[in-house]
Amino acid sequence: MLIAQLSDIHVRPRGRLYKDVVDSNRQFSEAIAHLQALDRRPDLVLITGDLVDEGHPDEYASLSELLAELTLPCRVIPGNHDNRECLRAALSDHTYLPAQGPMHYCLDGHPMRIVALDTSVPGRHHGALDGAGLAWLRATLQADRVTPTLVLMHHPPFLSGIPYLDQYRYPDTEPLAEILRTVPNVEAVLCGHVHRTMIRRWAGTVVACCPSTTTEIGLQLDARAQPESWLGPPACLLHLWDPSQGLVSHVSQIGRYPGPYPFF
Repeated sequence: MLIAQLSDIHVRPRGRLYKDVVDSNRQFSEAIAHLQALDRRPDLVLITGDLVDEGHPDEYASLSELLAELTLPCRVIPGNHDNRECLRAALSDHTYLPAQGPMHYCLDGHPMRIVALDTSVPGRHHGALDGAGLAWLRATLQADRVTPTLVLMHHPPFLSGIPYLDQYRYPDTEPLAEILRTVPNVEAVLCGHVHRTMIRRWAGTVVACCPSTTTEIGLQLDARAQPESWLGPPACLLHLWDPSQGLVSHVSQIGRYPGPYPFF
């Protein structure tokens, strides 16, 4: 099974730029074209939050139009820039999304099981799960301790070391970690939020953060660093599951670059 992960696409109303600089809608469209032109087409596309930038209905109208370009099966979760009710209204055909409350869900029937968590907190930028969300996760994971499983969440459950990102992290991670440690079959936790590729071993599994299709957050590790972003190469992650070898994840840069060259 090949799973493509996009994140932090920050769709804007038609004709509006992201942060008045980047045509995030065009970049999302190019990301869709990139996935559909791969030599092996993904079986599933996951978008791990920040589907739009300000949570407005006109942004979700643009998102719906752009998603119509995607011919691959797609599942989404909200991020801190999303509005649950506007998202539900715009993507009413995404019937896997719960009709009310946090957008937790589980996908069965694939070689890998997908357990999706909504870590968004309405009106805030940090991440969290309440007691009901943690209880739902525990029950859902315990219901199948065999099938290889991916857990989705927008906010990574660790400190990145970039000070202005870590202000908006998922701060209280131990209850979540304790639940994940109780099952043996979580192959990876897939996140977004940080607009960078980050990987960490955590809670008995591996956390992989997906880069953005829009901008790249500056890699600054000094505690006094001020926020900055860059127009770096947009990218996505490709997660290849083979039952004989497990999960291998690749960064796939989006766009045209010089090559190929006969190095081998």
